[in-house]
Amino acid sequence: MSEHYYSSKPSTAHDIHTIEETLRGKRFTFQTDAGVFSKKGIDFGSKLLIDTVTLEPNAKVLDVGCGYGPIGISLATLVPQGHVTMVDINERAIALAKDNAARNRVTHVRVLQSDTLNEVMDETFDAVVTNPPIRAGKEIVHRIFEQASKVLVEGGSLWVVIQKKQGAPSAFAKMETLFSSVEEVDKDKGYRILKATK
Repeated sequence: MSEHYYSSKPSTAHDIHTIEETLRGKRFTFQTDAGVFSKKGIDFGSKLLIDTVTLEPNAKVLDVGCGYGPIGISLATLVPQGHVTMVDINERAIALAKDNAARNRVTHVRVLQSDTLNEVMDETFDAVVTNPPIRAGKEIVHRIFEQASKVLVEGGSLWVVIQKKQGAPSAFAKMETLFSSVEEVDKDKGYRILKATK
């Protein structure tokens, strides 16, 4: 199997890019690199997720599979009294996310290397957001849902973006076994935003 972004130590040659995006009405600059997800620009699914998520200003948020950080860093602007934790298995993504948080002067975030949610299972969060690593396989994606159901506070929400053709129906069915309610809150260009409430 060829290497992809779901690797802890990408060996792909570096290919640094700088991209600018307006997310939730704020301008951001991100540095990206080869060996991380969507290196040429923020993918449509992530943008749809960023635009759809609703958070309380004091929420504790977990971004799973943060890549170089666009979701967690942009959502941090919605929780000025809260905090965002960003996790990814990919050490190159982690280094970029830390750098991009500093680059955009977002200070109430922390970035941890973690295979799925393994490093934060003893914590609790008000919201978990993920553009899950579909190419890592269904087992990994479903493990993220299972672990999210354990770290969320009562009434907390898991927000997921997933394409219909990449398993949105099976993701919805899995989430229904773990959460008290699951709803499709938005859809566009084949992408679905699923919100599961504990």
